Amino acid sequence: MTIASLQSDFELLDDWEDRYRYIIELGRTLKPLPDALRTEATKVRGCTSQVWLASEVGAGSDGVVSNGNGPVLHFQGDSDAHIVRGLVAIIFALYDGKTAREILAIEPETVFSALGLKDHLSPQRSNGLASMVERIRADARAALAT
Repeated sequence: MTIASLQSDFELLDDWEDRYRYIIELGRTLKPLPDALRTEATKVRGCTSQVWLASEVGAGSDGVVSNGNGPVLHFQGDSDAHIVRGLVAIIFALYDGKTAREILAIEPETVFSALGLKDHLSPQRSNGLASMVERIRADARAALAT
């Protein structure tokens, strides 16, 4: 799944009730998060719901683990709220498999605005989304530092 394909799918849906259902469906596509990764260290602060995000350095689609843009990061995550699981899936579409420098260069607000998320999420969900993004960006900064 890519952000471009998400935008295309969102354009096919007439109203936000349908888009919310679609976001929930996206959450169902996440791989199950192992219990070993449901720790205080992976818990995202600033979310109303419980959210866990774990990152690891791995090979990109070209088989390279690191290049001039830093290491490639992959993510796993989950939430106890269906809509938030869908937001996690959207975030992974934006960041998973990218290098640390690519992650830091992405302007998530532009993407979230294009999807209409900024206008249709509650302030609490928007704050949680920002906390998830900041956690991923912090992981990218840490990966560059090592």
